[in-house]
Amino acid sequence: EDPVAATEEEPTETAASHKREERLRKFRELHFKRNEARKLNHQEVVEEDKRLKLPSNWEAKKSRLEWELAENEKKKECAAHGEDYHRVKLLEITADEAERWERKKKKKNPDTGFAGYAEAQFRQYQRLTKQIRPDLQSYEKQREESGEDFYPTSNSLSYGSHVPTKDGIDRMVEDVEKQIEKRAKYSRRRAYNDDADIDYINERNAKFNKKAERFYGKYTAEIKQNLERGTAV
Repeated sequence: EDPVAATEEEPTETAASHKREERLRKFRELHFKRNEARKLNHQEVVEEDKRLKLPSNWEAKKSRLEWELAENEKKKECAAHGEDYHRVKLLEITADEAERWERKKKKKNPDTGFAGYAEAQFRQYQRLTKQIRPDLQSYEKQREESGEDFYPTSNSLSYGSHVPTKDGIDRMVEDVEKQIEKRAKYSRRRAYNDDADIDYINERNAKFNKKAERFYGKYTAEIKQNLERGTAV
């Protein structure tokens, strides 16, 4: 056997072996990366499926719960140090935040005073509906008992057959009594508008002008504008 040929074959075989090992190493790396990507994709799909199954307002509820937990912890800390929680909270609020919160509060429920019975009734309806806390157990029970008549149509004969429970009647009576009691002692000063024109000389004259404006304002608007411009004939 030729020793020179054997020496030439050994480096060739070694280089081929290194190339084969390098390819195998790269193949194993690619295989590992593919498995990792598949696992991550599967996790993302599972998480996305969970998010889709959650209610639409889940993020808002989660933020609200986290805020309530933080508030409870803050209250406990203040109680442990013998501090007033509301005082500490007010000290942490900046002037800009307080002003923004006040604007938001006024925008959410502006008190425009009495403008008409229809508007007052609508505001009362909104206030009462916000206080409603439905009894879901009773609702489900009634739906099972009523069957298809639970959602009546024009052909249904069950209209007017519902009898309210004694607890429901008691709650309604209690709420009506509270409204009567509140209305009896309710006296509110009307909101003062700084930007409004001052066309009165005292409080009594201001009330008279408002009443006159309410009944005759639409007829005298043009005359008033001419007087203000100085073009009245």
